[in-house]
Amino acid sequence: MPLACFDLDNTLIDRDGAFLAWARWWVDRAGLGLTAVDWLLAHDNGGFTPRAELFAGFEEQFGVRISADDYDREHPGFTWVEPAVLDGLASLRTTGWRLAVVTNGGVVQQSRKLEHTGIADAVDYCCISEAVGVRKPDARIFEIAAAGAGAVLDGGWMVGDHPAYDIAGGIHAGLKTIRVGSHHAVDLPVADYQFESVLEAFSQLRASASALRPPTTGMSTEL
Repeated sequence: MPLACFDLDNTLIDRDGAFLAWARWWVDRAGLGLTAVDWLLAHDNGGFTPRAELFAGFEEQFGVRISADDYDREHPGFTWVEPAVLDGLASLRTTGWRLAVVTNGGVVQQSRKLEHTGIADAVDYCCISEAVGVRKPDARIFEIAAAGAGAVLDGGWMVGDHPAYDIAGGIHAGLKTIRVGSHHAVDLPVADYQFESVLEAFSQLRASASALRPPTTGMSTEL
């Protein structure tokens, strides 16, 4: 069966929205003002700033320590998934796709996000870079995902928001690619398709599956 790979953050879920919700909650609990929220958002870099670096800078700026371990446990509780996304994943599975989440990140936080949102139960395999020891854009992470999902890479797709990780990784693995949104300034490499929503990507994958099916031939009723 062919494989459809999906990034997690800012693809299947609104990671930046969840980070904002966590930041507001944490800052309010710490008794700090909105300036602290603004600082976190300005320095988060969509999650790409290492947490140790982000939280050390925050402590230097505001004199309050954020525990990285607490963050890994707390932040996933602020994530959510749109029901239409879960419905879309279910629809793809009924059309013959094997589904895998392929995400860079730590096991604790990414696993909690996948379980909290229900995405873990909606796909065939979840491939987290820390768990498998390789990160996107390395093609090997897609080979691991394919094996875990019981699928093949031939005819498969990668859907994600980051050109340098998701799209480049998909291309390295020989997959067709779909970029979701425009969260990052980098525009290369260019995906086969670009949509604002992952829901549009679902439609493209369903159409692709239909095109691959052999036409059915009915038996003639003429005598």
